[in-house]
Amino acid sequence: MTPMSDVQRVLSGIQPTGRFHWGNYFGAIRQYIALQDQYEAYYFIANLHALTTIRNAEELRRNTLDAAIDLLALGLDPDKAALFVHSDVPEVTELCWILMTGTPLGLLERCHAYKEKKAKGLTADAGLFTYPVLMAADILAYDSHLVPVGEDQVQHIEVTRDLARSFNHHFGETFTMPKAHVLDTSARVPGTDGEKMSKSYGNTIEIFEDPKSMRKKVMRIQTDSRPMEEPKDPQTDHLFQLYSLFASDSEREAMAATYRKGGFGYGMVKKSLADLAEAYFATARQRRAELAEDRDYVLGVLEEGTKKARAKAGDVLGRVRRACGVAWHA
Repeated sequence: MTPMSDVQRVLSGIQPTGRFHWGNYFGAIRQYIALQDQYEAYYFIANLHALTTIRNAEELRRNTLDAAIDLLALGLDPDKAALFVHSDVPEVTELCWILMTGTPLGLLERCHAYKEKKAKGLTADAGLFTYPVLMAADILAYDSHLVPVGEDQVQHIEVTRDLARSFNHHFGETFTMPKAHVLDTSARVPGTDGEKMSKSYGNTIEIFEDPKSMRKKVMRIQTDSRPMEEPKDPQTDHLFQLYSLFASDSEREAMAATYRKGGFGYGMVKKSLADLAEAYFATARQRRAELAEDRDYVLGVLEEGTKKARAKAGDVLGRVRRACGVAWHA
């Protein structure tokens, strides 16, 4: 039986496929960090998932450590949240296999990531195909109650619930049933080309990018060719949307009024955006520089996070092994 507890747990992972950008922060990381004050939090760097796209060992190692440093610099508190690396918790991969034995093929064939890649005529490997099962193991291994995800990831939570429900039906109540916590995506994060900010589009601005490089990217943000004197609608302008992420309410309202009045150049907005962005991440940037010089501290945080994660995942896996009979000597 699933042990009853008043403790509510939140679980999320983030792939180390490159340095985090503004879209990662406002779309997810900022909200993950806020949740650590409300729940028992488990956050992991999903290097096993990243293997579906990264084929360079040194790059993956570097990205994994950078991700840990970035998250700590941005406010993840190791006293409130367990931070660990995916591959350091082998209990999850065993749980993945157990879940895989009861996963219908058709369920995986209907998952978005696999369908989209096949539709584009791209080769889909077994890692991508079974990705949702590993994600389910990630979630179920910690008796997670809440999983913060974007709207495009809700399907994976439903898959997780389907697999947990099936296992519970066959072997008795074993898994905690997780729920999706859909992240607030009302603050859209456009890239330098106006499309959604994404590494795959090459339109990102990194959180800890060198300030001069960041300013150059901001100044190159694509804008329309309307004359300066023409009034403009701030709500349909991606440059204003970026500005709004960093601005205070009064700054946002003043800039919106400027847009509606007209008589300004986009260069002025870009300079204001760069100034606000640099100031917004200044404290985190300083903290990151300190953490980068204290590798032992970062590794210590990950080690402690791993201990907590493995203890919890071990309890859950033990429960699963006994329930399905893999623990044959029990």
